[in-house]
Amino acid sequence: MFHWSLWRNLCWEEHNSTISRRAPWLYSPLPSTSRWRERWVTTNIYTEAILDALLRRPFFILVSVDAPVSIRWKRFQARPQPPSTRLTLEDFLLRSDHHLYDPEHGLQSLISRATIRLLNTSSDLAHLYATLGKLDLTNEDRLRPSWDQYFMQLASLAAQRSNCMKRRVGCVLVREKRVISTGYNGTPRGLLNCGEGGCARCNEGQGSGVGLGTCLCLHAEENALLEAGRERVRENAILYCDTCPCLTCSIKIVQVGISEVVYSQGYSMDAETAAVFGQAGIKLRQFIPPANGLIHLERQTLY
Repeated sequence: MFHWSLWRNLCWEEHNSTISRRAPWLYSPLPSTSRWRERWVTTNIYTEAILDALLRRPFFILVSVDAPVSIRWKRFQARPQPPSTRLTLEDFLLRSDHHLYDPEHGLQSLISRATIRLLNTSSDLAHLYATLGKLDLTNEDRLRPSWDQYFMQLASLAAQRSNCMKRRVGCVLVREKRVISTGYNGTPRGLLNCGEGGCARCNEGQGSGVGLGTCLCLHAEENALLEAGRERVRENAILYCDTCPCLTCSIKIVQVGISEVVYSQGYSMDAETAAVFGQAGIKLRQFIPPANGLIHLERQTLY
C-alpha cells in the first residue's frame, strides 16, 4: 500500500504548480520525505502531471499490468455480481475503451510510459506469484543503472549513429569508470554512407561474416580504438559493445591492451573471439540487464 502522507511528501515540491492549484490539499508543503527507503505501491496515478511529479524522484518506477480484452471479459464474468449490474460484452468494451482512450482521463498515455509493462494472461495465482518473484521487480538497477548497464546504454546510444546497412553496433571504451572514447560502425569519413550505397558488400545483402575483405565499413570497436589510441587505453581498460566483437576486431583489442570486454548480443564468431581473448588473458563476459518493456508473464522461465 502507498501511505497518503508519503504521497503528499513525494509531491510537496509541486505545491506551486498548476496541478497543486487545482488540488491544494494534495500538494501542500510538508517536511521532506523520511521514509523513501521503504518499498511502497500505489495505484493512484491518473494524470500525466502526477506521473511527472513522481518520475522526478530517483526511487520511483512505473509498472503497468494489462491483459487481452477477451481474458479481461472472462475474468469480469467470473466475478459475483447482482443481475442488475451485469454488463453486456458491448458495454464492457465501451467501458474498456473509455478507460484507456478517453481524451481527458484515458490511461493509455500513462501505460505507454511504463518502464515495465506486464501482460498477465495467467489463470494460476501460484504461477503468477512465482513469475513475478523471478522478475525481481525491486532490483535497484531498475532505478539507478549499474556501471555495466550505464556504459552498455551509452554503447546502444552510439549505435544509433551507425550508417551500416547490415546492423547497428555501438562501442564505448572505459577506464576507471570514465569514458575514453565511443564508436559506431559505418563507412570512413569522406566516403558515402553505407546506407546511401557507400559499401557495395553491405548493400548486396551477403551473409554474416561473408565477403568481409571487400567491406568498406569500419566496425564500432575499430572506431573507438582509433579515437582513443593506445596511450589513452593503457591497462585496466574495459570495452563495452552491444555485439560480441568479431575475430578481426578481437585481434586489435588484444593489441591495444584492453583488459576486459563486455557485450550484450552474440555474433557468429563468438567461439573464435573467446579463444583469442582466452589466450591473451582478456576477460570476456555477456551482460544481460533486468527485463524491461513488454513482459509476457506466461513466457517467463521460472527455473
